[in-house]
Amino acid sequence: MKKSKIIFDAERMKYPHTGLYHFCLNLGNAIVDQCPKDKELFFYLNAKMPKIFGPDRQYIDQYSLQKFFMPRLRNFSIWHSTFQLTSYLPRHKSLKVVSTIHDLNFLKEGKSPQKIEGYLKKIQHTLDRADEIVAISNYVKRDLEDYCDLKGKEVSVIYNGNNIDPNLLQNLLTGSSPLDQDYIFTIGTVNRKKNFHVLPYLLVGNDLKLIISGIVHEPDYHKKIQDIAAKLNVADRVVLTGPVTEAEKYNYLKNCALFVFPSIAEGFGLPVIEAMSFGKKVLLSKHTSLPEIGGKEAFYMESMEPDDLMDFGKNKLMELINFPSKEKEIKQWASQFTWQNAALQYWDIYNRLLK
Repeated sequence: MKKSKIIFDAERMKYPHTGLYHFCLNLGNAIVDQCPKDKELFFYLNAKMPKIFGPDRQYIDQYSLQKFFMPRLRNFSIWHSTFQLTSYLPRHKSLKVVSTIHDLNFLKEGKSPQKIEGYLKKIQHTLDRADEIVAISNYVKRDLEDYCDLKGKEVSVIYNGNNIDPNLLQNLLTGSSPLDQDYIFTIGTVNRKKNFHVLPYLLVGNDLKLIISGIVHEPDYHKKIQDIAAKLNVADRVVLTGPVTEAEKYNYLKNCALFVFPSIAEGFGLPVIEAMSFGKKVLLSKHTSLPEIGGKEAFYMESMEPDDLMDFGKNKLMELINFPSKEKEIKQWASQFTWQNAALQYWDIYNRLLK
């Protein structure tokens, strides 16, 4: 029997330490694990990268010239595009396209009208080519409905899964804390939309440390965080680690007193679910998708104004940290977000297109 062939676009994995890298890695593994015998899955991966999904998987090499000259791919049925601003889409309409849209964060990042128009035009091109559209949260779905022309196409919502590897986690259960005092922790690309510069204000009036991990995308913003910490006389309690390994991240999550995530532009917020899977209390901004993802088991910042944050640090932060644990309830909330669940829903979409 002839097998249907599906291509999973993992081109963005050429940029490590990013949310898209982990999205492709975890969803790709879950989808291939659930691949039926009458289907074949191929990974579209940069030719210079190691075969990250394993030597026994099937690959199609990605080259930059394919932005202009895509291979014909005549014998394939579905192309799963995992990046909304992609330059890589199949030419022939006979090849069905599933498009995952992660966010329209550029609308909230203070970009120029010209840049916003350019991004919207590129996303519109992706939507026009798509036969099935997936948003990673209801918040993203609403943005698509408000700012794009869906031309009557429905948008499915499939939540991301949790990136925590239980095998690696098991090896860390007896690990010691990376610091000798209590700390609050956050992780993500260090850029303006993550809003990390508000966090040093929370250190005023207490003895906590702040750990910020993640690749530095905007060096001037990195310096802004350090300058604010120095102005507040808390610079000795603010640590920017740069990118960390998965094991290091797990250790920070396991031992932190509180996970904080003040992002103002977030399509989903994977670090929030990772922290909650450890049973950790999380303090989030009330912007974009975070109230949807954190739900009723999260705490939220009512204000991002410096005076309000300092007052919170002096009078409420330790009270929140010492608040009776709801570890069981927090873990239960996080447990609904799995890559296995996401993969099953994507297979439903693939099968619908193949019919």
